[in-house]
Amino acid sequence: MTAPLAPVGRVLLRDQALTRIRAAIVTGELAPGAVVKDAELAGRLGLSVAPVRAALAKLVDEGLVEAKPQSHTRVTPLRPRQVRDAAAVVRVMHELAAREAAGRVTGDDVAAMRAANARFAAAVDAGDLDAALAADDELHGVLLARAGNGALTATVERLTPAIRRLERARFAAAHGRGSVGLHERLIAACAGGDVDAAVATTTEIWTALLSELEETHDH
Repeated sequence: MTAPLAPVGRVLLRDQALTRIRAAIVTGELAPGAVVKDAELAGRLGLSVAPVRAALAKLVDEGLVEAKPQSHTRVTPLRPRQVRDAAAVVRVMHELAAREAAGRVTGDDVAAMRAANARFAAAVDAGDLDAALAADDELHGVLLARAGNGALTATVERLTPAIRRLERARFAAAHGRGSVGLHERLIAACAGGDVDAAVATTTEIWTALLSELEETHDH
């Protein structure tokens, strides 16, 4: 007996909607505070309302969308304090990933991190913010994957988009160039199996980012 296909299709459509709406929020295409209507979004995405509604519910959980019953659903306004709180949690998660993974990385892992950092450096020099953030995620994603801790990865994936949204709003090329060197130190620590150095460098990377975000004041 074959399993029904409809539930799988619905999940895939929801994930497709989730990815596209999240990206539109993070890039600012859907601006902070903008009211969103599921039927209108569904039309723009070429999807039915059901997967869009499910995607919006997930984005509420991620803090990118807020829904007021009997009122409206809107893109969450940019609240720097809340984003900094999230970044402090994500920093601890990445420190844990470094602690669990740095002593177990493979040669392929190190090569993947080096390639990601090369793409990051090139993107920073070119002023390509989207490519820089994608490469940064790829680099740190190697350690998340090697750590193999599902709860850790889920927490990072849930909180990172909100951080990226604020980071995009005040990205500084100087900070990006500084990150290239920190990434190189992180990779060297992992390549040498130096767990303590990998954790310390991860802390330094996220402390630098938190310092950047601290310069954004709440209104």
